Amino acid sequence: MAHARKQLPVIPGEGELRYRGFRGQVEYQIQGEPSSLRFGPARLRGALTASPEIAEDAFRQGEGQLVLENGSVYRITMLGHTAGSGTAYFEMRI
Repeated sequence: MAHARKQLPVIPGEGELRYRGFRGQVEYQIQGEPSSLRFGPARLRGALTASPEIAEDAFRQGEGQLVLENGSVYRITMLGHTAGSGTAYFEMRI
């Protein structure tokens, strides 16, 4: 019998993206509840939306920080970006 995967809630919001040489506002969507993250290997995935140039530059940087609407700061590792798109995908952890 197949097991159904638990659907994670999608948390949208506006926050601040930070990486070397940049600090600015972005929109984000996170799959899962960020407050559930603890120190360790657990990660959540998400996407950020900005101008195509910022999304591409963030992806090229590889790592950065995302400050959520509530002020929580998370480390992010960029996973993907399509040329010309304003969306970049990431994994986040504490």
